Amino acid sequence: MYDTNEFHSIVVLRQSRGNERQIMADRQLKNPENVSGKYYVDNTCIDCDLCRNIAPETFTRHDEGGYSYVFKQPSTPDEMALAEEAKVSCPTETIGNDGE
Repeated sequence: MYDTNEFHSIVVLRQSRGNERQIMADRQLKNPENVSGKYYVDNTCIDCDLCRNIAPETFTRHDEGGYSYVFKQPSTPDEMALAEEAKVSCPTETIGNDGE
C-alpha cells in the first residue's frame, strides 16, 4: 500500500514545518471528498488503511486517488471514540479534528 521511504518523507516534512512538531492534519490541505464537520483527512494520507480498519463508519477509501477521507462524521459516543483513536493512531498525522 505504501513504501517506507514515502512514509519517512512525510514524517520528516511534518516535523520540519517549524520549531514545534505538528500534531495533526492541516485543514487547508483537506481532501475534497471529506464531508463537512469536525473530522477530516488531509492530502498527506499514504493509504495505509489503519483509519478505515479502526473506524469504518467514518472513514472510507477514494479508490482512484488512493487515500482515505471522512464520508460520515461520527455521531455517537462510540463513533467519536473510534474516530479519535484513528486520529491518534495515524502514522502520518493526516487526520484532523478541528474542521468546520
